[in-house]
Formats: sequence, structure tokens, C-alpha cells
Amino acid sequence: MDHIRKWITDHKITEVECLIPDMTGNARGKIIPARKYLHEQGLRLPESIFFQTVTGEWPDDDSMVDPTEQDMQLEPDPATIRLVPWTKEPTAQVIHDCYNHHNQLVDIAPRSVLKNVLKLYAEKGWFAQVAPEVEFFLVKRNLDWDYPLEPPIGRNGRPETARQSFSIDAVNEFDPIFEDMYDYCDAQQLDVDTLIHESGAAQMEINFLHGEPLSRADQVFLFKRTMRETAHRHDVYATFMAKPMEQEPGSAMHIHQSLTDEHGRNLFSLDDGSNSPLFLNYIAGMQKYTPAGLAFFAPNVNSYRRLMLGDAAPTNVEWGLDNRTVGLRVPYSEPAARRVENRYAGSDANPYLAMAVSLACGYLGMTQQLTPTAMYVGDATQAPYSLPRTVEDSLQLLEQSDDLRAILGDRFVSAYVALKRKEYQTFFQVISSWEREFLLLNV
Repeated sequence: MDHIRKWITDHKITEVECLIPDMTGNARGKIIPARKYLHEQGLRLPESIFFQTVTGEWPDDDSMVDPTEQDMQLEPDPATIRLVPWTKEPTAQVIHDCYNHHNQLVDIAPRSVLKNVLKLYAEKGWFAQVAPEVEFFLVKRNLDWDYPLEPPIGRNGRPETARQSFSIDAVNEFDPIFEDMYDYCDAQQLDVDTLIHESGAAQMEINFLHGEPLSRADQVFLFKRTMRETAHRHDVYATFMAKPMEQEPGSAMHIHQSLTDEHGRNLFSLDDGSNSPLFLNYIAGMQKYTPAGLAFFAPNVNSYRRLMLGDAAPTNVEWGLDNRTVGLRVPYSEPAARRVENRYAGSDANPYLAMAVSLACGYLGMTQQLTPTAMYVGDATQAPYSLPRTVEDSLQLLEQSDDLRAILGDRFVSAYVALKRKEYQTFFQVISSWEREFLLLNV
């Protein structure tokens, strides 16, 4: 707390945003005057904040949460204190961990799930590195949710219509937005790297430098919040929906993953540059457990539109060398940079849970010494579709995976399944425009 106290004093902070990433990956918490924050004898929030659906409802099965809504103790992570660069008054933001009355991490908090997986790695002398790539769309403000989304107006006064993959000029159409975005990211010391234009209309991708998984998850969490705020200030929306528009590709959060020992040596490569047995075990674990873990990579009803209908989205558990049609891509690299890219997660995924589950799948592959299938050569989209097709299918596989439940925590998995099942039920109650158009008078 001494570091935080000095930081708040040095930056003349007047307010503190106490942040907790929820199940969706959004910020919950409290905004407190800085003086009160420094003298508060422990902040508290009810554990039930992790048990609320994206629509603000509660699952029908609440047996895994205490009905008395017990409080959690919030503990700040000093490494996460940053300025909130868009506020008028000097404001700090700090990500907090959640502890129960026994001083144990609350097991249904997404940040706790990732920390527990990383602890398993550390016990083996393994240290994961990840580099996320997050795609998103800029869209016109949309005040009527029955009306389809549209690309925003750029500097030239016209909306983007053609696909402009890697176009510099297309990115420059939104220069004022991205100049502010980079300024905000710099102020928060977010390790954002390359910005590119993706294949969709006004679809962008931001890449992060590789680093320790908890810090990368924190940064994706903060970046999504930052990008939405930046877009609002320019009268447009930034959306991280997996498949926001019918005729446009989906948005992914690709996660590059590598493994080192305590000396920084890449364990995925042998001295001669070939793939290590541990690397092949890791890939095999991803192949075996990704279908059961897809509920975290594709957490929403809309997520499956990206996988089944989107461009460049994986449709099976094949792996290959520098092959973007597979779900597990191994880029060409020097031995020190040997890694695998998980292409399953949508940009709508909670970064803490997506990284935790991806690492859990690899961990199981390594500890069980699994063997992968033969490397796929050619267009893997021609191979049979082998992933769950709906949220319900994914949740059933997750429930049945004893190995993933053991790593992620039985209570957490039960809570997550109950929450997502309630969201799916709520969605299914909505009658779509397609049904009114084609079934109203024709059946």
C-alpha cells in the first residue's frame, strides 16, 4: 500500500476507481475520493457481482453462491495503478483482487482463475508468455438495437464500404480517434504495438507486446475500456462483439503463447531449432480440450456466428505451420520465439478467462504427455467442422470435462455454466426480425 500511497500523492490524485473485472470482462467496483481510499480499512463488495448475467439477471441455479451475499475483501494490485487519462480531475484506476474471510482468493473471480493456473505453471518451473491481438469494429452510433450496425463516416465524409485489409489510408480515415487512443494508452503505459486495418469495413486490430499473462490480461481489459471511451468522444462506437454485422467478418482475440524456464530459455524449441516434445504435448492438449473450453473462447450467443459464418475463423482443432486456416497456428520463427497462436477466442471473450483456459489446455497436454495429430497442410476449412455449434453445446462439454473442472475450480465452472445458461435462455425468449419476416404469414 505504501507504493500506492506515494503514487497517489505524487500525481495529486483526487479520485480512485477501484476496478474488478467481472465474468464478462467489464469493470465493476467503486469510485472513491483519494483521501478516503487511503484511509479506508479495507474495501468490500458482494461476491454476487460475479454471478450476474450480461443482461443484469441472476441464474436460476444459485446453489454455488451464498444466499447471504457475503462480502469480499478487495486488495489492490500495486502493479496495476494507472492514470485515467480522459477525466477532468486527476483520477487513478487500480485493479483489485478479491479475497474471502479466510484470506483466500475468491475462486469465482476471473482474475483469480488465471492466477491459479499460473501458479500451477510456476510449480513446474514453467513461465508462460502471451501476446494478444485484439480485433474490433468502429461503427456509427446506434440508438435502436433493432437497426443493423453501419460503418462510421471517415475524414472524407463517406462511410467505408470496400474491404481494406492492411490499408494505411483506410486507418488514416480515423486518425483523430487513433491519435487519442495512443495518447490514452501511453498515459496508462499499455504495451500496445501495431495497429492495422483488418478485412472488415472499419475493422481494426491492435497488437500487444508479449509478456506475462496476468499483465497482458490486465492490459486487454483496460484497452477495451479505453477504446470504447475514445470512440465515444468522437461520436462513434467501438464494439468488440464477435460478429457485429451480417456481411462483415468476425472479430477475434488471437493469443500467441510460448513457454520459458526460469532463465528465459524457450521450452517449445530444441537447440537445433526443432519443435520440442513439450511443445507438441502443449498443442495436443489444446486439440483435446479446446472443444470443452470453447465456452470461454466463445462465451456469447453471437460468438458462434463468427465461428460458423465468419471469414478466417477456425472450424476444427487442426494445427499447422504458418497456416491461418487452422485453429492452432505455429508462425515461422527463430527457436527463441517458438510459439503457438490460439485463433479460437473472439474479441468478446473475457481476456482473463480466455488466457487461463488456453494455458490450462496446454498444461493438461504437457502433464498428460499427449500426442498431437499430424500437422495439417493445406486449407483446413475444407476439413469437417468439429467444434460445438452453440453455447449450450459448449456448456455441456465443459460440464463433462473433469480435467478442466479440476484446474479451473469446480465452483467456478458451475457458476459460469449457470450464468451462461441463463443468458442463453434469455436470448432464446427474443423473437427475431427473421422470424417475423419469413414465418409470420408463411407458416
